[in-house]
This record gives sequence, structure tokens and C-alpha cells, in this order.
Amino acid sequence: MTTASPRYLILPGWQGSGRYHWQSHWQRLLPGAQRVEQADWHLPRRADWVNALDRCIAAQPGPVILIAHSLGCITVAHWAAQATPALRARVQGALLVAPADVERDGCPAPLQNFAPIPRQPLGFASLVIGSTNDRAASAGRALTLADSWASQAIILEQAGHINTEAGYTRWEEGFAYLYQLQNLIEKQQRRWA
Repeated sequence: MTTASPRYLILPGWQGSGRYHWQSHWQRLLPGAQRVEQADWHLPRRADWVNALDRCIAAQPGPVILIAHSLGCITVAHWAAQATPALRARVQGALLVAPADVERDGCPAPLQNFAPIPRQPLGFASLVIGSTNDRAASAGRALTLADSWASQAIILEQAGHINTEAGYTRWEEGFAYLYQLQNLIEKQQRRWA
């Protein structure tokens, strides 16, 4: 079992997470948090985004916890599907907020190269947070993705895309889900010890 404190890696979605987005707030608050920067936030290419995550995880001195939003969640799923076992083992867990269903009808063209969405367990503790009225993924779709990724899931009522537009700026309540993820990680580590 790893005893080093994990680093938090923030993975924004399409167009990045602006200054007032809850991910930016969390990045300022969480000790050692770092954003996974992408070369192009507006025209995302799956291979580029996955490779950026891979490099960022490899550059960390110890374990990491991923905090992803929207297309960032799908990036995590693609990364987990192709990562080396040694590098995947560095990820203790992932908080996957408002995953974007890139297979849905009407999905914006720049996101379609992220389809199909990987449907295998991620290989680390994970918690999916969806919403009953998210245009990017229905509640049912979020539950289906969580099931295929072997993630636990929570569906929020009328939370939209859980972003700035939906009123999620500081999202202090969201830390409860991060703590829940950390409890899942601890349980998993005890099982493997």
C-alpha cells in the first residue's frame, strides 16, 4: 500500500474550465493540485488528450487522484483502456463529474473523435456524478457508463452539466464526493494489503 499523499490532477472538458469553474476553484484549494493542460481546448483530438494525461501522470512523484469533468471523464476512460499496468497503478482513484456522452445524437462535431467510449472497468476506484437534466449525458447514460467502468454513481437532481453555466463555481458541496471517493480508495487499499 502506498503511503505517500496523492497529487490531484484536474482534467477539464471541452473548451477548458474557466476561471470561475469549480475545477479552477478546487485547483486553488487542494494541496498540490495540477491541471492537465491540453494543446487545443477547442478542437480536441483524443490521442493528444490521452497522451497529455499519460505524460502528466508519469511526471508525478507518487500516486494521483484524477478529478475530471465532461470530456475529461471520457479522456480518463480512454487512458485507462490503453495505459500500462505500472502507470495505471499510480492512479488511486477518479472523480468523474458530468461525463460527456460523445456517442449521443447531436454530439458536437469536435467531440466525436472520442467515440466509441471504452466500456471496461477502469482498474481503480472511481465515482461518477451525473445529473437528471444534463444535455451532455442523460442520467441513465451516466449510470450505464458508471456500470461499465465499475464505478459507483450518484445522480444529482436538476444540476445541469455541473459547470459554471449551471451555477457550479465554488461547488463546496462537491468535496463530499471527493471524500467519498477517498473512502472507496481506502477500502480498496485495505482489500489489497
